[in-house]
Amino acid sequence: MMYFRKQMKHYKNSITRIVTLLIFCAPFIGCAQTPNNEKKVLKVKEIQYDQKVDLPKVSELLEEHAELQSIDLLNWDEFQYHPEVNFRIAHSNNQIWLKYYVKEKSILAAVTETNGPVAGDSCVEFFFDPQANGNYYNFEFSCIGTTHLAYGPARKERVFVEPEIIEKEILVSSSLGNQSFVENTGEHSWEMTIIIPASSLVHDQGIQLKGMTTNANFYKCGDKSAEKHYLTWNPVGTERPDYHRPEFFGTVIFE
Repeated sequence: MMYFRKQMKHYKNSITRIVTLLIFCAPFIGCAQTPNNEKKVLKVKEIQYDQKVDLPKVSELLEEHAELQSIDLLNWDEFQYHPEVNFRIAHSNNQIWLKYYVKEKSILAAVTETNGPVAGDSCVEFFFDPQANGNYYNFEFSCIGTTHLAYGPARKERVFVEPEIIEKEILVSSSLGNQSFVENTGEHSWEMTIIIPASSLVHDQGIQLKGMTTNANFYKCGDKSAEKHYLTWNPVGTERPDYHRPEFFGTVIFE
């Protein structure tokens, strides 16, 4: 009988330790979860159009021929504000055509200098690794079209594309115009159309988009917004917001 009582006491103590451990660890288990390392695949349709195009025409063609995609993933528990962000993408005549659609609680457009820190403003971004080799271009556009563009393999190894090339080659049109403004709170909707010719990919001269399988991710952010936020198209499995992680880019196929 004495032996039985000792065994029962040992059993109860073991159960108590297990329950205590589970209670202690439960909060941390939830915090440690990261998005699935899913790699999305996006097929970029070719729009055949032989006439000269401008931004209004590109906007119209995207509406007619390109499917709507969403930038809707919240990867970090600390940042839960979720603006509504969608985009369309296509290619034509060795150009990338993009159109973003944004609905958010506040808009900010303080930066007007090309290659300035536009991520602090209401900003949409397209990080593009054309050769799928880890070297990528970070196209960042404020809500008034101010553009930031650099190239390299990592956050700390960026080489800016010359502002003269950006301003000559890349065309951007925003429904909010191109003049800076202080933050406006309340519900706002805006759209942006972008033409990125392959010639602006200055570290990949002569590249032909048609038929390429590449890597990319699409983002929305507002570092200095009253509603600070970070949304992605493909999941990003980092502890803190970090868009400069090509290992979390999705696959983009130019048909």
